[in-house]
Amino acid sequence: MTKYVFVSGGVVSSLGKGIAAASLAAILESRGIKVTLLKLDPYINVDPGTMSPFQHGEVFVTEDGAETDLDLGHYERFQSTKMRRTNNFTTGQIYESVIKKERRGDYLGRTVQVIPHITDEIKLFIQRGAQGADVAIVEIGGTVGDIESLPFLEAVRQMRMELGQRNTCYLHLTLVPYIKSAG
Repeated sequence: MTKYVFVSGGVVSSLGKGIAAASLAAILESRGIKVTLLKLDPYINVDPGTMSPFQHGEVFVTEDGAETDLDLGHYERFQSTKMRRTNNFTTGQIYESVIKKERRGDYLGRTVQVIPHITDEIKLFIQRGAQGADVAIVEIGGTVGDIESLPFLEAVRQMRMELGQRNTCYLHLTLVPYIKSAG
């Protein structure tokens, strides 16, 4: 069974979650553990391909042609696994998938809601991206203060309840400011 490390960040962005996740992956891989990394982006865009690089940063193109978050480039440089489109997904992709299922009748006329339908889809995408790995390091983009992150945080909370503490853990990064005058 795959074990999961969920990486989140405090209320300040650009803390280096991607580098921390990639570093942890490199350490685990050096011990012979098969690791994969996933990046969950809470923005509603389907992918970052049409987003301004000044606002979002550079786009990383995977071997299978997906336009993804630049953190996937860090992941590839720090460890030996090649990234694929299943290593990065967005709120836009999740909603697109759920809406297609609703249109096909997969929900049998039920009201489609964030919980359980969106969170279940997030869990499905995480598990699909983690297939074959001993450990999946799952970075949740943005900050815990972003309202867009809430379905992702709820999905990983549910995964902890479903898989147990022995198969999941949380790594939360935050800014610890140094104020010189405070000593």
